[in-house]
Amino acid sequence: MTATPLASAGATGGMLAGIEDAIDTVFTPVAEGLSAVVFAEIPLFGVSLPWIVGWLILAALIFTVYFRAPQFRNFGLAVRIARGRYTGDDEPGEIPHFQALTSAVSGTVGLGNIAGVGVAVTIGGAGATFWMIVAGLLGMCTKFVECTLGVRYREHHPDGTVSGGPMHYLRRGIAERYPSAFGRNLGKVLAGLAAVFILFFGVAGGNMFQANQTFAQLTEVTGGETGVLGSDGAALVFGVVLALVVGVVIFGGIRSVGRVTSRLVPAMALVYVAACLTVLLVNLPLVPAAVGAIISGAFTGAGVAGGVIGALIVGFQRAAFSNEAGLGSAPIAHSAVKTRHPATEGYVALLEPFVDTVVICTMTALTIVVADTPFWRDAQAAAAAGEDPSGVTVTSSAFETVLPWFPYVLTLAVALFAISTMITWGYYGQKAWTYLFGRSAVSERIYQVVFCLFVVIGSVLTLGAVLDFADAVLFLLALFNIIGLYLLAPVVKEEVAAFRAARRSGEVVEMDPAERRATTRT
Repeated sequence: MTATPLASAGATGGMLAGIEDAIDTVFTPVAEGLSAVVFAEIPLFGVSLPWIVGWLILAALIFTVYFRAPQFRNFGLAVRIARGRYTGDDEPGEIPHFQALTSAVSGTVGLGNIAGVGVAVTIGGAGATFWMIVAGLLGMCTKFVECTLGVRYREHHPDGTVSGGPMHYLRRGIAERYPSAFGRNLGKVLAGLAAVFILFFGVAGGNMFQANQTFAQLTEVTGGETGVLGSDGAALVFGVVLALVVGVVIFGGIRSVGRVTSRLVPAMALVYVAACLTVLLVNLPLVPAAVGAIISGAFTGAGVAGGVIGALIVGFQRAAFSNEAGLGSAPIAHSAVKTRHPATEGYVALLEPFVDTVVICTMTALTIVVADTPFWRDAQAAAAAGEDPSGVTVTSSAFETVLPWFPYVLTLAVALFAISTMITWGYYGQKAWTYLFGRSAVSERIYQVVFCLFVVIGSVLTLGAVLDFADAVLFLLALFNIIGLYLLAPVVKEEVAAFRAARRSGEVVEMDPAERRATTRT
């Protein structure tokens, strides 16, 4: 997710700066107008909550009750399915469960997990961490619902590939449930809007922003504007190289994306979590007190504007902006899974917010709270006075108490997070593109070339207003997507019941993946 910028790497002068200013001038009023609507805040017990966050959290709570909390009751089953113990390579689809999961996680775990969490614990105090975890746990059920639908209503193509996501389950699902002219037209309108919004964000927020922030971080650790990467020419070269790296993967489709992310996501998580654990281990005696501060802060809101409600709102907002539960993006990747039972991927998908929010975001927050740096305390005071905190600096200062060379680790993490996000959103955008403009080899190649071109543009130009517009567009999608999820929730129940019946009858048997492959070959 884009969420919280680390820095900006716009053009430094000349014609490029003029182009950037001209584009921002056009987009600024549009972006400001849409953002004012999408992120409008409603008063709640003396503090404000963006209505879109309330919409996402309310849906997560309703689905958790309606489906009887599958994220808690079936967590172990979800892990076993992700390991391939219930499905085989001979089932319809393109990639195994684990690769579908890592492909989707790579689109959510990103810069917001570093900078956004720093902002959350600065504004909302340590207690915001607790509510962030709660919101992440609730969001697991929303992912369960939308990804089950993604597989249920995916389309299979003659070449063995599949297409899924909100543009498919909104159109086909609503028409199936409500076969009147109104139902069919409603589904078509919601599906078309979903495709447009995903395509726009894929090119801007999931592409240009990531390229820009990666180059900005590399520039910072190599001497800033006076260093080797301080010129527009260096940004252009960097953009071309990055476009080639991303292009090699996305040209290969979801199977290529799945192979790369299945290695890249665990690697980037390992690098980042290892850095967090290093800080925690060095400060091990302080960890219990930090955990206590997180729990007590959640229910006292000490030093936080709005008290408990203020901490709760900040935590919920960070989780909603981080894991994308309810936005409709993840079902595109999950729909490519090899399975005959849509509910299996719903279970796997609920692991996604757990990894993104409950693990990665919480590790960041705990590291900041344990380190308790003077910079963080000063940032909290500044935030209380109305200043915008620098989330990445808060996070970086916590790591630097133990790892003076952390800026280099941060740069590696940013690069890995950004590349993985670009790869996944390149695939998301392609599925939206082919839904809108038709699926053919030529159409797909045109999109892929355009996507890579925007990698280069994003490296050279900031285009802040365009990115603000893209953020607003993506979260506006949540409004339409969740309406569809409410309408189609009974279908998900049917799929869950069908999978349970298949397990009881022996049609679906838990088996070691290697044993299953041997059985399939014979």
